[in-house]
Amino acid sequence: MTTVDAQTGINKVGLSRADYKGLPSTLCQGCGHNAISNQIIAAMYELDVIPEKIVKFSGIGCSSKSPAYFLNRSFSFNGLHGRMPSMALGTLFADMTLKGIGVSGDGDTASIGLGQFKHLIRRNLPMVYIVENNGVYGLTKGQFSATAEKGLTLKHEGTNLFLPVDICLEALASNATFVARSFAGDPKQVKELIKAAISHRGVAVLDIISPCVTFNNKDDTIHSYVFGKEHEVRLHDLIFTPARDMLTIEDFAEGDTRDVELYDGSMITLHKLGTDYDPRDRQAAFKVLEEARVKRELLTGLIYVNPDEPSIFDLYKFPEKPFNRMTEQEIRPPSETIRMVNEWMFSA
Repeated sequence: MTTVDAQTGINKVGLSRADYKGLPSTLCQGCGHNAISNQIIAAMYELDVIPEKIVKFSGIGCSSKSPAYFLNRSFSFNGLHGRMPSMALGTLFADMTLKGIGVSGDGDTASIGLGQFKHLIRRNLPMVYIVENNGVYGLTKGQFSATAEKGLTLKHEGTNLFLPVDICLEALASNATFVARSFAGDPKQVKELIKAAISHRGVAVLDIISPCVTFNNKDDTIHSYVFGKEHEVRLHDLIFTPARDMLTIEDFAEGDTRDVELYDGSMITLHKLGTDYDPRDRQAAFKVLEEARVKRELLTGLIYVNPDEPSIFDLYKFPEKPFNRMTEQEIRPPSETIRMVNEWMFSA
């Protein structure tokens, strides 16, 4: 559902789709990361997001180049390998009026950055955390990453001996409040999940299988386009509806829908596909992920959401005025307070 004027192509905040684009991509032609960037552009354009209200974060890797290719008017921070979460935490604490989009990779998140990933999740920082997951270190020429499937054989790397890290299972185990998986070759689902994620009051983890056409392009591997198209199993079809729009559902049989309301009144409408799955059931989420692993299926959709859990912003009594816009006088404690603290410290 979009508010874009069909004749002019201008959205509610007076911007065209071109205002949401970034630089030309330098990634390989056919890279799944480019498809994800295109859907971020589409989602923000259709949601009437002002680009300057978004701040982008990334670490190191092919995926972490992606923020350059969307929302050119937004501020962006490219940090150290695996350190994107702490950078995002500090930035969003400084200005809670901004919305954060972090783009990471399976190496950046599931290897060197796994500790920061899990601690960001348990703090429930309101941001979208996208993992562009291709199973290899593309930037350093195709070594196995932590998400590469066991038994995968690549020409220059031999055979992977280790079981993979499942991003969605790690997120669930860390008490994430929004967990979804998608496939770069399914643009409509990717776009709707991004829309829902940006409206979630908490950390929204999107594990998006994003094929590497250069180093992990075997048709029978879970990170390839061919495998994804042949083995994708959707939990449901979904539509994101902004709070300002009247909720209308077309071509949905009675009893075949489930609505999940987010904190701002926006709605995720799920259309069941042969299974009565409730994404608010955390135990069911663990079960379907394990069943998909055993069956070697690419399970996609909204796996888990808890819109009622307080975010880290809700736990602190922050002033309405962002810290980064306060004057020195507003931030600095009064002299009397400093004197009292010093007296207490030296008397202890």
